[in-house]
Amino acid sequence: MQHSIIRMRRGILLVLLYVFLMPFCAFYMQAGTALEPPQATISGTVTDTSGNPLAGVNLVVESKHIGTISDVDGSFSITADPTDVMVFSMVGYKTLSVPISGRGEVNVQLKEDVTVLGEVVLNAGYYTVSERERTGSIEKVTAVDIEQQPLNNPLGALQGRVAGVEITQTSGVPGARFDIKIRGQSSIRTGGNDPLYIVDGVPYASEPLGDVQTSGSILPGGKGFSPLNLINPADIESIEVLKDADATAIYGSRGANGVVLITTRSGSIGKTKVDLDISTGFGTVANKMDLLGTEEYLKMRQEAYFNDGIEPLPFNAYDVNGTWDQNRETDWQKELFGKTAQLTTVKGTLSGGNEQTRFLVSGSFNRQTTVYPGDFDNDNISVLANFHHKTKDDKLTFRFSVNYATSDNNLVATDLIREALALAPNAPKLYNGDGTLNWENSTWNNPLRNLEGKYLAKGNNLIGNASVELRLLKGLHLTTNLGFTQSHLKELRTIPSTTFDPAFGLGSDQSSAIHNNSDRTSWIVEPQLNWSHDMGSTTLDILIGATLQEQNSNRLSQFAMGFTNNALIENIGAASDLFILGNSEVQYRYAALFGRFNMNHKGKYILNITGRRDGSSRFGPDNRFSNFGAIGAAWIFSRESFIEDHLRFLSYGKLRGSYGTSGNDQIGDYQYLDTYSFDNAQYQNIFGLYPTRLFNPGFSWEENKKLEFAIDLGFLLDRITLSGSFYRNRSGNQLVGIPLPATTGFGSLTANLDATVENTGWELGLHTVNLRTEHLTWTSSLNLTLPKSKLLEFPDLEGSTYANQLVIGEPLNSIKVYKSTGVDPQTGLYGFEDFNGDGIISTPEDRQVVKNLNPKYFGGISNNLSYRNFTLDALFQFTRQLGRSYLANRGVVGGMSNQSKNVLNRWQEVGDQTVIQRFTSGQDPEGSMAHNFFTEGDASIEDASYLRLRTLSLSYQIPLERNFKCKIFLRGQNLWTITNYSGLDPETRSSSTIPPLRYITLGTRLTF
Repeated sequence: MQHSIIRMRRGILLVLLYVFLMPFCAFYMQAGTALEPPQATISGTVTDTSGNPLAGVNLVVESKHIGTISDVDGSFSITADPTDVMVFSMVGYKTLSVPISGRGEVNVQLKEDVTVLGEVVLNAGYYTVSERERTGSIEKVTAVDIEQQPLNNPLGALQGRVAGVEITQTSGVPGARFDIKIRGQSSIRTGGNDPLYIVDGVPYASEPLGDVQTSGSILPGGKGFSPLNLINPADIESIEVLKDADATAIYGSRGANGVVLITTRSGSIGKTKVDLDISTGFGTVANKMDLLGTEEYLKMRQEAYFNDGIEPLPFNAYDVNGTWDQNRETDWQKELFGKTAQLTTVKGTLSGGNEQTRFLVSGSFNRQTTVYPGDFDNDNISVLANFHHKTKDDKLTFRFSVNYATSDNNLVATDLIREALALAPNAPKLYNGDGTLNWENSTWNNPLRNLEGKYLAKGNNLIGNASVELRLLKGLHLTTNLGFTQSHLKELRTIPSTTFDPAFGLGSDQSSAIHNNSDRTSWIVEPQLNWSHDMGSTTLDILIGATLQEQNSNRLSQFAMGFTNNALIENIGAASDLFILGNSEVQYRYAALFGRFNMNHKGKYILNITGRRDGSSRFGPDNRFSNFGAIGAAWIFSRESFIEDHLRFLSYGKLRGSYGTSGNDQIGDYQYLDTYSFDNAQYQNIFGLYPTRLFNPGFSWEENKKLEFAIDLGFLLDRITLSGSFYRNRSGNQLVGIPLPATTGFGSLTANLDATVENTGWELGLHTVNLRTEHLTWTSSLNLTLPKSKLLEFPDLEGSTYANQLVIGEPLNSIKVYKSTGVDPQTGLYGFEDFNGDGIISTPEDRQVVKNLNPKYFGGISNNLSYRNFTLDALFQFTRQLGRSYLANRGVVGGMSNQSKNVLNRWQEVGDQTVIQRFTSGQDPEGSMAHNFFTEGDASIEDASYLRLRTLSLSYQIPLERNFKCKIFLRGQNLWTITNYSGLDPETRSSSTIPPLRYITLGTRLTF
C-alpha cells in the first residue's frame, strides 16, 4: 500500500510539473506575428575562395528557420525579409552569416575549414593538444554522449565508445563497481591493473574503502562501494583516456595501466543562465532464466532418486515426498528480483560570465530504488562550483573548483539471486495468514529472511582544486596547481536474530553487526613552468614541473554481538561483545619531477618527448626512485604539396608512433617492511604479536614498455575519418608473492620476478557523415579492438604457486580445465580425458586444456540522426568472448535445486546420446564427482558473446524564443541483447548477482 501511495505521489508531481511548464512553453512559441514585413525573392551564387561554384550548401533564413540548398552551379533562390540574415553552411567549410540588408542579390564565398580535427582540443593532463597534432593515443567522450545514459558511475559512459578500453559493469545493484582494463591486463596481481584517475587535475584514488565482511554478500568482488559512484556523471564535461607511452609516461609510475582524465563542467562566456533537468524512469531485470515448472521439476527429482537407487524417498526431500504442496507453482524470479526499480533525477545549474570572470554552480539529486522486495534505495546528492578569473592584461589567471557528493545506500545485506534461481517451484508460500514469515514447520529457509538484515553505506567525497597561472614574459608561464580530496565511508551490516528460524529459539543476544569506518585524505602540489616560442616555421613548447603528494588512509572494522533488543542493533555501544576485525593507519607519499619537450615544424613534423623521475614510499630505500620517459612523433603527410596536388580527396593524413616506459607502484603500502599483527589468543591476559611479512628492501617498480604505430586519415573534407593503431605493451619486473619453504613460517615473500606479460592489439576507428541536408543529418561511428595477451616468460613457473593458474604463451585471464569427452552412452556420466594415463581423473595432472576468457574482439557502433528539432542517438556494444555456463555454477542436476530447462536433454537409458548426464540427487558419489569435474571442465565454458543496444535516446527541442529553451527526451539503457549465453547476463558472465538493469527514462531540460 505504501509503495502505491509513493508511486501515485510521484505521478501527480510529474503531471503537475508538466501542467506548470507547458504554459510557459506555449507563451514562448512563435507562430508568426500579426504584421509581417514584405517578402522578397533573394538570389545569388555560392563559391569557394577560388571562385568555383559549390553545390549542396545549406542556406537557412535565421529568423524563420526556412531554407534551401544551392544547385550544381552554386546558385540559389529563397524568399526572405529585407532585414533577415542568411546562414550558409557546408561540411568542410566555415559557417557564414550574411545580412540581406535590402539586397535582391547576394553572392558569397565560403572559406575552407581546417577540418573538425583541428578544432577538437584534447586534455592530456599537464597540457592540451589538438586532435590534428597529437602524437599520443588519446580518446575523448564528451558530455553530449554522457548525458544520454542514466548513470551513477562515469565509467559507464565509456562502454562501447572507446577503442582499447574494456569496461564491465559487475552488477545492477546500486553502488556496484565497474571493472576497467586499458589495453589489457599487464600485472599478474589482480589488484595492480587499475588506471590512474585525475579529476580536474587532482589524482583520485579509486580503491574502495569498503570491507569485504560488510559488503561482500551484496556487492560483487568483495571490494565494496565504488568511490567512482561519488562522481556525478551529470557534472562531467569530458572524459579523456590516455593509452600509449607518449600520453602516459609524463605520469610516470602511475600511468602504467593508462590514465582517465575527468573534467567537470565550467561556466561559459555569456549572460547568466539557469538550466533545470528533471527526469524520472524505471528499471527492470531484462532477462530471466527459463527454469523448470513444478511438473518438470518433480519429475527430475523423482528420476534422480530412482537413478541413485534410493527408495523410499528421504524424509528431508520435502519438495518431492509430499510434505510440500505438489500442485503449487511460484515464479521465484518474479518474487525475489522482479520488482520495478524507480529512478528520479533533478539537477539545477546557474552559470555565466564575461571575458574576465566565469562561474558555475550546480546541484543534483538522484534516487534509485532496487528490484528486490522491500524498501531499498540509493540516494546521491552532489554539488559542483567553479570559478575562473583572469586579469584584463591576461597576466594572471585563477581557477577554483570544488565538488562535493554524498551517497546513502540502503540495501539488503545478502543478494537474493542465488535463492531465486535455486528454490523449488513448489516451495511454500512466503507469509502466514497473519503477515509473519512462513517457515513451514522448519522445512525451508524463507528467502525473505534476508530482508531482515541490512547493508547500509553512507559515503561522502570532496574534491577541491585551485590553480594560479602567472605570465612572467611573453610565452613564459608559471602555474601552480593545488588539490585536495577527502573521502569517508561508513558501512554497517546487520544480522538480526530474526533472520533465523524461530524454532531455533534465538534471541537478540545472538544478533550481530559488522561496522566499518574508513576515510582517506590526500593533498597534492604541482608547480609548473611552461615556455612556448614561435620561430616562424617551428614552434617549441617546453614544460618542467614537480609533484608532491601525500595520502593518508584509516580504517576500523568491528564485529558487535549480543544486544538487549534488535532495535539497538545499529548502535555499537549497545553490544555486549565487541571484537576488532581490522584497524589500520596508512600513509603514502609520492614525489616527482617531470618535463615535456614538443617541437612542431611547419605544422607537419611533430616531436614530443616526455620524462619523469618518480619517488614512492611504497618501496625500500634502495629502489625508491626510478625514471620513466617516452618519445612520440607524428608526420601530417596530407600537408605535403605532392599530396595536396594529387590526392585532393584526402583532406587529412597522419602517421604517428611512440615508445616509452611507465611504472607501476600499485603494490600496497609497507610491503617491504617487517610487519606484525595482533593474535586473538591471549597469554596471561595479554594479546600477542606474530610476524606477517619479511623485510625486503630490494623489490622495486614494475615497468611497462609501450610501443605504438598509428595512422589517421580523413577523406572528402573529413566527411569520412579513419584511424588505425597497433600497440605492444610489455610489462616486466613483476611484483608477485614468491613462495617460501614452510620452515620459514611465511608462505611467500613479495619481490620482483623476471616475468613478462605482453599485450598487443589492433584498434580501429571510423566516423562518417552519411547524410547532411538542409534539415537532416546522419552520422555514424565505429570502434573495434582486437586484443591479444600472453605470458611471455615466468622463471620456474611449474614450481611456483601460479603453476595451476598461468601458462606460458597464454593470457593471464585463462583457466586450466579438464577436457570433456561427453556423456558416456553406457553409464550416463560425464567423461574426461586422462592425460597422464593413470586411470584417475585428478588435478593438476589432467587439467591440461587452456581456455582464454579474454574478449577476442569488442567495440561499439553509434548513430546520430537529426531531423529539424528531433535527435535520435543509438549505441550498440558488442563483445566476442567465452564465459562459464549457467550449469557451471549450479549444484548437481537432480538435487534439491531448480535448473534450466536445458537439463531435460539428459541421459535416461543405455545408448542415449546427450549433453547432460543422468539425474542424481547428489547421493551418488560417482554422479556427484562427475558433475564436479564438469564444472571445472571445458564443456562448462561456452560462448558468452553478445550484441547489446546499450543506449537509445530520442529528444525534441521545442522551438522557442532565444531566451528560453525547452527540450524533452526519452532515453533507454540496455534495451535489447542478442546472445547465446545460457546465464542471466553475458556482460557480467554471472548468475549470482543482479545483471545491469534495463532503464527507460523520460525528462525535460529547461534553459532560461
